[in-house]
Amino acid sequence: MQFKSVAFVLATAVMGINAEEVTGQLGDAKVVTNNPAGVVYEAELPETAFTKGSAYAAGGNVKGSISATAAADGAGVVFTVKFSNLPKEGGPFKYHLHVDPATGGNCTATLAHLDPFVRGETPVCNATAPQTCQVGDLSGKHGEITSDPFEATYTDKFASTHEGIGAFFGNRSFVLHYANKTRITCADFKRKGLKGRESGSPGQAKPTGAGSGSGYASGTGATPAQTGTLPVDAGAAKLSIGMAGFFAAAAAALM
Repeated sequence: MQFKSVAFVLATAVMGINAEEVTGQLGDAKVVTNNPAGVVYEAELPETAFTKGSAYAAGGNVKGSISATAAADGAGVVFTVKFSNLPKEGGPFKYHLHVDPATGGNCTATLAHLDPFVRGETPVCNATAPQTCQVGDLSGKHGEITSDPFEATYTDKFASTHEGIGAFFGNRSFVLHYANKTRITCADFKRKGLKGRESGSPGQAKPTGAGSGSGYASGTGATPAQTGTLPVDAGAAKLSIGMAGFFAAAAAALM
């Protein structure tokens, strides 16, 4: 009987782990292999928090930025993340790439997480299988913010600095959240030249979603769907998936 009890506990634990490995409706995320060399995208947080609360009632904000450039071989993106002056309570903090820019500093305007394979936010990301996570779930794949100051450098194989595909984030934003998903602050990415010199960030196109997908490594799954109208779990309202874009992508997957 004791052996059976132990076996049941182990089986339940394994099932719990597997439940988190959720393939998106358009397949697992694909490794992007042709990110352009030398191009840097950077997003720096503003001076004022979007959600002031008790942490920033007198003003101020989290200080920090995310800088990103292609890996040396073009496969994936190297992210350098730096945050400080975080709230004393409400962690561990999460951060994600979001679909749209923060128009006028409005973090709600960023919509949902960048999710071109239509994976959804639940269940939570399993960091041991990052291809099954949302492309934009950086803290889910690489670790939440648990210290102040916080610094991390890592390579994400599924985000992209290659324009025209769904995983491209250079004209989008990132959002920093409390553990309960409340949006603390956000920032838009701007394109930089080599060594951080500004390189034409004005006039960047508004996010377009999918694109040709030619920068992806071979594998299963269809071309990523447009991500501009995926559901937002944080905040008051939920935005419905753009059905026309979804069915078009689904039809392509069946061809």
